Amino acid sequence: MRITEILAENSRLYRDEIALVERIPASETRKELTWHQFYTRACKLANALHYSGIKKSDTVVQLMTNSLEWLPIYFGILYTGAWAVPLNFRFESDKILLCANTAAPKAFIFGEEFIQRIAAIRSALASSVRLWIFTGHRESCPEWAYLFDDFVQDQQGHMPPDVPMANDDDAALYFTSGTTGTPKAVLLTHKNLTHACEVENSHHGQTHEDIFLCIPPLYHTGAKMHWMGSFLVGGKCILLNGVKPEWIFEAVSEERCTIAWLLVPWAHDILIAIENKTLDLSHYHLDQWRLMHSGAQPVPPSLVKRWQKYFPGQGYDTNYGLTESTGPGCIHLGLENSHLIGPIGKAGHGWEAKIVDKQGNHLFGNETGELIVRGPGVMKAYYKNPEATDKTLHNGWLRTGDLARYDKNGFIWLVDRKKDMIIYGGENIYPNEIENFFLGHEKIKDIAVIGVPDERLGEIPAGIISVKPDCMICENDIQQFQQALPRYKRLKKIFFGDVPRNPTGKIEKPKLRRLYAEDKRKDLQKLLR
Repeated sequence: MRITEILAENSRLYRDEIALVERIPASETRKELTWHQFYTRACKLANALHYSGIKKSDTVVQLMTNSLEWLPIYFGILYTGAWAVPLNFRFESDKILLCANTAAPKAFIFGEEFIQRIAAIRSALASSVRLWIFTGHRESCPEWAYLFDDFVQDQQGHMPPDVPMANDDDAALYFTSGTTGTPKAVLLTHKNLTHACEVENSHHGQTHEDIFLCIPPLYHTGAKMHWMGSFLVGGKCILLNGVKPEWIFEAVSEERCTIAWLLVPWAHDILIAIENKTLDLSHYHLDQWRLMHSGAQPVPPSLVKRWQKYFPGQGYDTNYGLTESTGPGCIHLGLENSHLIGPIGKAGHGWEAKIVDKQGNHLFGNETGELIVRGPGVMKAYYKNPEATDKTLHNGWLRTGDLARYDKNGFIWLVDRKKDMIIYGGENIYPNEIENFFLGHEKIKDIAVIGVPDERLGEIPAGIISVKPDCMICENDIQQFQQALPRYKRLKKIFFGDVPRNPTGKIEKPKLRRLYAEDKRKDLQKLLR
């Protein structure tokens, strides 16, 4: 069954039941859609696009913040046989243009927040984009765009256009987050998307009665693919616009959410609010909340321990995945292993996993190597980038670029990103290990460790430290605390400042390297000339 067929089946089985709820706490707004409304809105857009000349294998960009309309629009694009191309809503004009030039979209659907960014590049896309479709308010609609409501108003919503589609057909382009460089276009098939539904449901056992709280951006595979486990069984989804701890707990309590996927920074903020007594758990109905799971970045063991202290009866899980693996789940810890704090798990439902050395030999024991995975979720290719595809895909195996190791029980531990590894005087240093150590400090809110160029040692580890609210800490405190680390792993440079993270919670280390390491690198290059 293709993912589009699941929506049609949910409309048939659960016609008037609520499928989606949007909560905007800042404006005290709450809206909802039934499964039938979800389906008919998707069909109306699909028919309008089809009538306007959008064909199978065309591309349609979707640039929107989370909203009640986001998922119906996404499925409407899929129903035409075209490829959905969701873009990061934080991209500025240059990144939008870069991605659009790769995707060559025939249609571009965008929200009110992006008018100026698109106006700046619209002429550069004139040879590709035939349809500009605006989802905002009528009075704000640019003269060069169709208002969404007008575009779809004359279309039927009882069924999508008759476009033959197979499971192996291409379905979507997702751009990587770009935390290690320029975003790459990941081509996914309908089979990839359907497998994501099956993986998530297999791992977390969602039933029709479960209610999923979705907070992360829908353009990213992480949030959407976690929701797809509930989508497979017609479970309700709550879309929350806002990440304040009290907003999250109000949504869980008032909507009776049973499952929530939280990025690490949000879980940190919740724990800080509880510890500072600005969040009183007794004010909320939480008995039904059966599962909190996290991922998208290494989850600090100290965070899990603190979370389990305040929510001892709640299931905890972690999932590992990439855009190239159609989101999370290729490595999975499992609810039955919630007591194991630290590993990311074993190969997930339908997946295989290995840790290999530079020659591709399978490593065992405690040796560190690259994690590779194989399964139905592996992307088809990096679109229009055969060189990167050849480097990443080998005989069906996906090279993740992440360093990992096995423990004695066969569980996989994530060590760090291959590109983030610091080589200090010939020693390999994994920033994630140092970051996890410092997150055990009661006054440290967040930390990023990067390599700073050094004339003698090649690179030295430097830490950018964010301090918890109402706390004070100095460099001497850091020096004393890190005496428990091996000497070569201790921070040689200490900076206090914000730790930037992208919408999926990953530390933006290229940005930090530009801020803290580039000047040093330029000085070193001058010295060596």
